[in-house]
Amino acid sequence: MICITGAGGTVGSEVVKQLELAKVPFRVAYFSKEKVDAALAKGIEAVIIDYNRPETLRAAFQGCDRLFLLGPNALNQTQLELNAVEAAKAVGVQYIVKQSVMGAEEEAFSLALVHRPVEKAIESSGMAWTFLRPNSFMQNVVTFMSETIKTEAAFYSASGAAKIAHVDVRDIAAVAVKALTEPIHTGQAYTLTGPEALTYDELANELSKVLGRSISHISLSPSNLKHGMLAEGMPEAIADRMLDLERYYREDQASRITNDIKQVTGHDPRRFAQYTRDYASLLQLAQAV
Repeated sequence: MICITGAGGTVGSEVVKQLELAKVPFRVAYFSKEKVDAALAKGIEAVIIDYNRPETLRAAFQGCDRLFLLGPNALNQTQLELNAVEAAKAVGVQYIVKQSVMGAEEEAFSLALVHRPVEKAIESSGMAWTFLRPNSFMQNVVTFMSETIKTEAAFYSASGAAKIAHVDVRDIAAVAVKALTEPIHTGQAYTLTGPEALTYDELANELSKVLGRSISHISLSPSNLKHGMLAEGMPEAIADRMLDLERYYREDQASRITNDIKQVTGHDPRRFAQYTRDYASLLQLAQAV
């Protein structure tokens, strides 16, 4: 049995969708009772977890031999995921597929420092493992930028002219499903990127073509972007974590393109143009009635 943590998140929800299509048995773990109830109503095996209460983790993982691990985006994410690793080992989980981040092995920016200690704990746990290290998600355009794209025809970053090989979450999930269902992937760390490295200006041009209106990328200084993040209520420590990621981009650390998605899945990763066409409806202005 496979247990999927982070099942309500951007990647986890897509992993669930693809496992359903593949008719592979699995269990989902959520933080909220409402999501558990909704899953159970659809006939999906579901449990509630609280990373701060290891007994809930042990109960959720009991009877599962495989675990997809992605903890919440919290200031103490590292410790929460370490709690999950300990719980998995305690109840006999044999194999963890851990979603990490591109460049985790080098520990050269804040998110790498979040994920690498968990990777190391898994490596020394005695359990088999596969690490998925994706670049920036294409889906971030909808998740984090859609509001200003709709209302201001613009989105903001502190990445300047950095080229980033954004990756579609659907491709990350496809690799996760392969890793969870094929033993040949144990001991592998896959760096998952899209097939092209694009600047945010180039993303804006593609969005403009697909949406039929001019969309702009506005490059801010790190201090100005931080001011905007704080004004929206983001905790300062999380804002600093995101700004360090922008620094990593500006230093041209995210432009590398790998062949790992095709190697694992057999298909080429999606281009941003395809992503934009598929999700255009989520970026369009609401039509007046």
